[in-house]
Amino acid sequence: MSHQSPALARLVTGRRTAWLVAVVPLLLAILAIGFVPEGEHDARSTDTLPKGADSTLAVQLADQLPDDEGQVALVLWTTDGELTKADEAAITKQAAALADGQQGPPPSISEDRTAALAVVPVTSASNTDNIDKVTELREQLRADAPDGLDVQVTGPAAIQADIGQVFDGADLRLLMATAGVVALLLIITYRSPVLWLVPLTVVGVADRFAAIAATNVLEWTGLAWDESTVGILSVLVFGAGTDYALLLISRYRDELKTTDSRHAAMAHALARTTEAVCSSAITVVLGLLTLLLSAIPTTRGLGVACAVGIVIAATFALVVLPAALVLFGRWVFWPRVPHVGDTVLVDSNSIWHRVGDAVSHRPRTFVVATLVGLAVLATGTLSIRTGLDPAEQFLQEPEAITAAARLAESFPAGTTDPVQVLTKSDPEEVLAAVEKVDGTTSARITSQGGGVAGIDVVPDAEPGSAAAEAVVADVRAAVAGFDDTHVGGGDAEAIDERTSASDDRLLILPIILLLVLGALVLLLRSLLAPVLLVATVVATYAAAMGASWWLFQGVFGFEAMDSGVPLLAFLFLVALGVDYNIFLVTRAREEAAEHGTRTGMLRALTATGGVITSAGILLAAVFAVLGVLPLVVLAQLGAIIFVGVLLDTLVVRTVLVPALAMTLGDTFWWPRTVRANPEHRA
Repeated sequence: MSHQSPALARLVTGRRTAWLVAVVPLLLAILAIGFVPEGEHDARSTDTLPKGADSTLAVQLADQLPDDEGQVALVLWTTDGELTKADEAAITKQAAALADGQQGPPPSISEDRTAALAVVPVTSASNTDNIDKVTELREQLRADAPDGLDVQVTGPAAIQADIGQVFDGADLRLLMATAGVVALLLIITYRSPVLWLVPLTVVGVADRFAAIAATNVLEWTGLAWDESTVGILSVLVFGAGTDYALLLISRYRDELKTTDSRHAAMAHALARTTEAVCSSAITVVLGLLTLLLSAIPTTRGLGVACAVGIVIAATFALVVLPAALVLFGRWVFWPRVPHVGDTVLVDSNSIWHRVGDAVSHRPRTFVVATLVGLAVLATGTLSIRTGLDPAEQFLQEPEAITAAARLAESFPAGTTDPVQVLTKSDPEEVLAAVEKVDGTTSARITSQGGGVAGIDVVPDAEPGSAAAEAVVADVRAAVAGFDDTHVGGGDAEAIDERTSASDDRLLILPIILLLVLGALVLLLRSLLAPVLLVATVVATYAAAMGASWWLFQGVFGFEAMDSGVPLLAFLFLVALGVDYNIFLVTRAREEAAEHGTRTGMLRALTATGGVITSAGILLAAVFAVLGVLPLVVLAQLGAIIFVGVLLDTLVVRTVLVPALAMTLGDTFWWPRTVRANPEHRA
């Protein structure tokens, strides 16, 4: 968009048209929120598993078994002493009642006679149905539990239900927490009792509209999503939308200090802001769409959902917000009302001017110091371990995990999560092959039907351990010669997910970098500056990963990082980090055309330092809100982005990039030539 006020800017900000542009889209969005339901998705058992992996093929075969098989729950009865004959009889009776007429194996009594175990099929049509059935099972068991015995439910069905329970009401909690954080930081930023309400209302409506639009797009396209998708989408829309709003309002306030008409001031601010916001949004959208290359169905859905959200956030920020703001007079900024003649940001002696002035005196020193600091933080990446065990997925340990730990004290550790072999070959021959695998305590055919048989192999190693994963590898080797035979179960899925996540990173990360580099080259019409800016973003990511890993181990006690987190963290940090690059360098380019690169960068930092810092702190805080959900993967993702965005806005964008530009001078824009007005050149 040119620096002159085009017809679109005049339409958005005009005296006669602004109220239509502001009110009509808001009303239409509110009507959609009220009357259009979110898209629906019938969850498939393979939604979170990598396409084509051995464990995924095993799940697909398991889905062909008779419907009444379903997932299994493990019911565990325990006592402080030893089980009596009366206890055994009561447990057998209760287990028979749970079987609901189905013939199954009787409860197993542990060798130490302190625990009994029964397998209960749980057939569910959806994750919500699974939660309800496991909850009912627990309530029924406790109501009828024999005197003196404790009873708990674990196993695959219970673990899945407890994960689903985390998201029960999560969207509302996350929305309220996010809106609260944004409101607080906007009040602190603007120090106005009124102004913050305008961007918060616009972004809040955009967020709810994005949730409806994105989930319906996913439904129409047949892409998978899960409970976390809408939560991450909401955080991203609030964060990005508010960032765009901060940039626009900062420029608008400055224009009000040089222009009598607020409509003309907004038209000029919008014209100057649109290029940066559109460039940023397009880059982020393209980056998000690279997730379509992921092997994980829900990751592909997340990419499309978030891309839809960014488009809506940018549209509301560039169309609805400026129109809404000009409906109010200058008084909306009260008590810090801007007046014509006030000092504009670029000429102020703000803290950012003083920081830039310090950097300009010794730019090489600041380049070396910041790079060394980032490199030290990045060394933490050398010890990162990926792959969360089921017991490590929760910030607060649920019953399924507690029961699994207690079960392992009296039964083979692998009982809670056996290796599952699914086959269309002769099940007896497959069983004979797996029985020869070392490190297993038992193997039995648990289900048959539709030409498919399921075999449960119980390792003697704790789920998630290296020994348990070695058993999976040995079982896979043992059945490799059988047709249509695949190995699944929790440990097998964890192995395949780590392999898939590694493959995704090798494929997607370079593409994201090329997209960001290409966007910056087109925007700045230079080569050196984009390469340097991309390099700073990568350095920020590495430093954030390393620093976060130290926090995870030393403060939070996490033993590993979820295998999908590095990719998502890279995407969000690089794609959102380029926002602040664009905000800074587009203003620097504008100023350099009159004042030269060194002075232009100093003036750009003075003008944008405050808004970039405010936007960064707000975005970091918004992603930290993911920690309200007691799921480790979201807490880790939020923490890494929190650390990375703060590093980016407080160190890289305010010190390193200006220092690089001041060190290189006009060469920073190579091969483009920046010709400064000789009267202004410093």
